[in-house]
This record gives sequence, structure tokens and C-alpha cells, in this order.
Amino acid sequence: MDISSSLLLLSFFLFVIIIFIFNKINGLRTSSVSKKKLTDHVSTHSYGPRFPQGSLGWPILGETIEFVSSAYSDYPESFMDKRQLMYGRVFKSHIFGTATIVSTDAEVNKAVLQSDSTAFVPFYPKTVRELMGKSSILLINGSLHRRFHGLVGSFLKSPPLKAQIVRDMHKFLSESMDLWSEDQPVLLQDVSKNVAFKVLAKALISVEKGEELEELKEEFEQFIRGLMSLPINLPGTQLHRSLQAKKKMVKQVEKIIGDKVRRAKNKEEDGAVAKDVVDVLLKDSSEKLTHNLIANNMIDMMIPGHDSVPVLITLAVKFLSDSPTALHFLTEENMELKSLKELTGEQLYWNDYLSLPFTQKVITETLRMGNVIIGVMRKAMKDVEIKGYVIPKGWCFLAYLRSVHLDKLHYDSPYKFNPWRWQERDMNTSSFSPFGGGQRLCPGLDLARLEASIFLHHLVTRFRWVAEEDTIINFPTVHMKNKLPIWIKRR
Repeated sequence: MDISSSLLLLSFFLFVIIIFIFNKINGLRTSSVSKKKLTDHVSTHSYGPRFPQGSLGWPILGETIEFVSSAYSDYPESFMDKRQLMYGRVFKSHIFGTATIVSTDAEVNKAVLQSDSTAFVPFYPKTVRELMGKSSILLINGSLHRRFHGLVGSFLKSPPLKAQIVRDMHKFLSESMDLWSEDQPVLLQDVSKNVAFKVLAKALISVEKGEELEELKEEFEQFIRGLMSLPINLPGTQLHRSLQAKKKMVKQVEKIIGDKVRRAKNKEEDGAVAKDVVDVLLKDSSEKLTHNLIANNMIDMMIPGHDSVPVLITLAVKFLSDSPTALHFLTEENMELKSLKELTGEQLYWNDYLSLPFTQKVITETLRMGNVIIGVMRKAMKDVEIKGYVIPKGWCFLAYLRSVHLDKLHYDSPYKFNPWRWQERDMNTSSFSPFGGGQRLCPGLDLARLEASIFLHHLVTRFRWVAEEDTIINFPTVHMKNKLPIWIKRR
């Protein structure tokens, strides 16, 4: 481990200690008395539900040090595999200051993720909760969440938006790729992140260029730095800077909303057709969807789109670069589509991209191997029995999706990039859940596939390339260590 990695690891150890202190002060840590009562209660029923075995680790730190060390290593699931051998696929632990039931069992994960808010609610570290706010779609429950999620999900799946995404991706990619030089490497992770942010900003709030976009992007970068910062909100701290950045962004979005409302009243534009997510939410008759709530949630919705789509694209290029045969098949498929459209004089539509069978297999396999979302956390609102295990009230539950996707029980040669495995395999199983599941299934999953498909099509039909050696970092978020430099040659 080099010096920078050691410093980063040390910072996380300090982060864990401070999280624990804050949780202790606020009385959030489950008391040892209640844990003992629960354990005694469950253990008295020899043939009934079992409290998961495991260890709570060291005082204060729990097992966080080993969890983080494993996450930074070349074998991130070693923490899980070790305990799985000792305790089974569902076990207890104590990570990031919280008593946690960890699951690498696909069926248990599916049951928890599909549960409603009477059984489980979203759980995030204190810093994330503070940055999101109580009205965030990532935290709210019940009818308001269902209404918000339904409105946004329907719009993101709509053909008009998908057609807009195709036009925007073509425009933004052309602008970027036209400037690529054969004399210096292209940092693919940066390119994909920049393009994805532009597409996302336009789809959410119709901001696509100029000073307004640059200001939004700059503040957003400051905002997301706080997601893994120390939970200390004092002037000069990262959390304080991130909160201030979000205030500025919310103010900017509220101005956009105000302008939309004014133009609609003055009939300056056609209000019948929703151009972005804000338009959709403004049309809702519910008084609960205030302008401030909408503005705050537009910022929160940028988080998964800002990371997930660029990482998916970057990892797909990384895996294809390491698999010449797969790259050949994908290139041939996309070149054939391009030639067909040129011959007929037709434009490429969104369903053309999504109907490319091998390209979709490559994206699916990238989601399985890359694990853009390594896990999902929930908090039990009551004692819940699943598959013979009791998940106790007040405990955190971690559905560790990465272990499921890389489990030889579900996949042959799970560490091998093999898009052909999806020729006969059904994606609709509990062993494949790259975007979570249940009522909180990511509403933008179709768009993620579409954007990745468009990016790969433009890349392979315009360029040949050689990727430099690079390493996938899996914690705290998945990314490439050196941003995946590639050397390109135009076709």
C-alpha cells in the first residue's frame, strides 16, 4: 500500500471514530442491554427464527477497520467471504458506528429491498443524511415517496425523453470527440462524467450550456465532496462547504422554477408538454411538492446520475479493452447498424441502440462485474423474520450486492468478463440487482443503459484505441485510479 493509500485509510479510521462519538452523543447507538434482551429472546426458541451469528468486533470501532481495509484491496469482498465461511451468508457485524446485519444472500436481499416502510426504511451515514435533508426522495417514505418516484420514473421512461437523450448525447459527444487528439491520451472517465452531467442537467432542469451550467457543475462538485466527509458542520470543514454549495444550487434551481411558473402564467411557452423533471413535478396538484422540495430533490437526483452512468461507461470500456474478442463483436454490431442507417438515410433512434443484443449483454455483464452500486443499506423498523433469520428492530441492514454478483453459486467463473453468459440467462432474478430493487428501484435505470449504449456506439464507430493499464478502486465509490487513459486512432 503506497503513502497516499495509507493516508486515505487513516482518514477513514478517524472518520469512523468521530461518527461513533456523534452517534453516542445523540443516543443513536443500540444499547448493549437491548441487544442482550433481543439475543436472549431469540435464542430461547431453539427451532424458531435465528439471530444471525457474527461478531461486533472491537469496542467503538467494531469491524470497520477490516471492512475498509478489504474494500481498498484487490479483493474487496474478502471481508464478506471470510465471515460467510464462519457464520453463513447472513451475519451480524458493527461497521461505521452501527450494529449491522450483513447479507450476501440473494433471496434475503430481495425480500428486504422489496419491503415497505413499515419494515425497512433507507439508512445513510449521518453526513449524507445532513446533506440530503429530511425531504429528500432518498430518505422520505410513504405516499409522498410513491408519488414523487412515480412521477419521475414515468417521465424518465417516456419515449420523448429518450429521444431527447439521443439528440443530446450525439451533440455533446460530437463536441467532445471532435477535439480528441491522437497525440495525447483521452481520460475516458472525465469525458463520460462531463457528458453525463450535461445530459442530466438538461433532463432535470433544462440547463445545458453557458455560465449557468458551469456554475451548477462547480457547486455540485463541492457538494458531493461532503458525502464522505467528517460529520462536523463548522466553518472551514468540508461538510460546511458542501452545505453552502447546496444552498447556492437550491437557490439557482428555485430561480429556474420561478421563471418556469412565470412563463406558464404569461403563456410564453407551451405548458402542455413537459420538457424536464421540474415541469413534471410542477404539474402535480399536490401541495406537498413545494418549490423548495422540488429544488432540493433535483440536486439529490444528480448524485446517482453523476456517478453511476460515467462509471458504467468507463468500466465497459475498461473490460472491452481487456477482452479483444468481445470488443470485436461489439464493434461489428455497431458498425453494421451505422452502415444500415447510412444506407437508408434514417436517423438512429433510442430503440435502435437498445435493440443491439451484444451491446446490451456487454452492459449487463459490466453491471454484474463492475458493481457500480456495491450495496444498499436499510434500517429495520421492527423485528423482521426472513428466511429463518431475525433482523432486529433498530439495526442497520446491508445488502451487499457485490458478493452476490461475484458468487460462483450463481455465476460460472464469476471474475471473468463474459457477455455471452447472458445469451440464455434471465436478468430478472434475485442474483442480479445492480440498481437495487423494490419500491426504490432506481428510476433512471433505462436511461443509464441508453446513455452507455450511445457512448459505446460513438466510440467504436469513430475510433480504435488502446487503454493504458489502470486499476479499479472500489471504495468509497467505484472509479478508475488514473481515470482510464486511452490512446485513440480515428477510423
